[in-house]
Amino acid sequence: MVKQKKAHWRKLDNAAKLYSAASNKKDTRVFRFYCELKEQVQSELLQEALDQTLETFPTFLMVLRKGLFWHYLEPCNLRPVVKEEYKEPCSRLYIRDKKTLLFEVTYYQKRINFEVFHVLTDGTGATEFLKELVKNYLYLAHKEEGLEQVSLQPEDMTVQDQEDDSFLKYYSKDQKRPKKRKLHAFQIRRKKKDGNRLHVHESIVSVQAILKRSRELGVSMTIFLTAIYMMAIHEEMSKMQKKRSVILMVPVNLRKFFPSTSMLNFFNWIEPGYDFATQDGSFEAVLNHTKAFFAAELTKEKMSAHISELLALELHPILRLAPLELKNLCIQAGAKFSEKNVTAIFSNMSAVKMPESYVPYIERFGVYTNTPKMELCLCSFQDKLSFAFTSRYDTENIERNFYRLLKEQGISAQKVEPVFPKPTMPSEQEMKVYKIYSFLCIALVALMLVTDLNFHPKIRWTLFTAGGVATMWIASSIGFFKRYNLLKNLMWQLLIGTIISFIWDALTGWHSWSVDFVLPLMSVGILLAMCVIAKVQKSPVREYLIYEIMAAGYGLILPGILLFCKVVKRPTVSMFGALACFLFLVGVLLFKGREFKEEMQKNLHV
Repeated sequence: MVKQKKAHWRKLDNAAKLYSAASNKKDTRVFRFYCELKEQVQSELLQEALDQTLETFPTFLMVLRKGLFWHYLEPCNLRPVVKEEYKEPCSRLYIRDKKTLLFEVTYYQKRINFEVFHVLTDGTGATEFLKELVKNYLYLAHKEEGLEQVSLQPEDMTVQDQEDDSFLKYYSKDQKRPKKRKLHAFQIRRKKKDGNRLHVHESIVSVQAILKRSRELGVSMTIFLTAIYMMAIHEEMSKMQKKRSVILMVPVNLRKFFPSTSMLNFFNWIEPGYDFATQDGSFEAVLNHTKAFFAAELTKEKMSAHISELLALELHPILRLAPLELKNLCIQAGAKFSEKNVTAIFSNMSAVKMPESYVPYIERFGVYTNTPKMELCLCSFQDKLSFAFTSRYDTENIERNFYRLLKEQGISAQKVEPVFPKPTMPSEQEMKVYKIYSFLCIALVALMLVTDLNFHPKIRWTLFTAGGVATMWIASSIGFFKRYNLLKNLMWQLLIGTIISFIWDALTGWHSWSVDFVLPLMSVGILLAMCVIAKVQKSPVREYLIYEIMAAGYGLILPGILLFCKVVKRPTVSMFGALACFLFLVGVLLFKGREFKEEMQKNLHV
């Protein structure tokens, strides 16, 4: 049992910063770890088991929030609710501006699914969470049969241990890795599947059969399968494509090199590759080359150098002070560029071990992930090694080649028929309605403009109508895309609303009504609306304070500048509006000073 229950806000680890910036609707950076039992899952018991698991891992009860320079994780009062599986595997968990947990537990028939956004943890952390969850569930289901309660975690483990950023712990600015020229990697380019949905294909292989053959060849299971995977891809390459190398990205658990009990991301990767155009294409040659590559790269010194290389970029004094949105654009561009250096991904989660008394109730464990490329994930339980190919492209030939090559090595695979419910996609319907609405607005504006051109100057109201429709569309679009966060929505409405009023005022001859009345009244009105919404929603101070400060600052500083520059012709309303915002900020400093300081620390941390 964890000694300390409370988790605190924390900065993202190095890998999480990359995932938070690079994730999107298609590349969700979500992976699924699941356990298939030998019995039907009972939702009530699974909910109770999940509640118990979160007592051991309170660090998972986090939401991702946005600061000025970096994202950060913050504890929340949300609690996960177990549901029957209802959507496509590895669907998006993090939706910008929406306050949601970064993991989800679902079930379907005999399967318990644990899906998690990679910002929160890595494969090792997910394994520990799922093991604890399955253990708690089986104990609740079978304790009356004599199944004993056991502890899977160290007795002296604390929240601080779970939240330890091991990247920073083992960072050394003196450690440098020699630069290597990246090879041009072959890219799998196939026709996308219908609807661009993620396709999952699984098979089961005997662990003993794989280990026996690997030992006969004098290599590890990972090296053996890496060579098979590269050869399976090579068989689908044309003569022109063979000019490029087949390169795999292989994640490496850094806990095998550096002691760590962290539940955060703590992994590295290596990129074994093979140039089939210039080297011997036999299995023995590919295997020996791969074995030599792993021996050279999988060293503590190489891993430490790579950690230092990654952290040096993150800790660069100039880059740290770049605004978050600019960082995100750079990270996204870098991620796209890096994808070109890799053909596919191979992730080995190793063996999952459970207490002996719990083994008879478990069929197997499995894992797979959402990916913009093709990815092979595997994990084992007892003698069952679960393979899962995931892709959004038509790449079934590569899977066929992989299993045929295994069979040539004396290893047979048993295909697992997919068992998924039909997913529901309410977000797609919402977007469809929005697109129809946008089309009608554009059509109406275009109609008004054509009407004005044909009847000018007699029917001037058409231009005003077109402008009114455009204004309505802008405001409603902001409301639609920021609908998950009402306070942020209001802040955007304040900003865009005042800008639009300035434009309208200027286009109608500038009578200064936008700065005399709209700006101060809208600023105070939005500020009051934020206070009411925060009260009605019973939001914690940390969730609404920053938006209220922004609104008050906007309502104080901008009117103040305009008054100083004598742009305001009737200053009374502006002065009283600015006074109200000033008093609000003073009240925050006096009565919410500690919370204000903490919010500034979180939002401005570099």
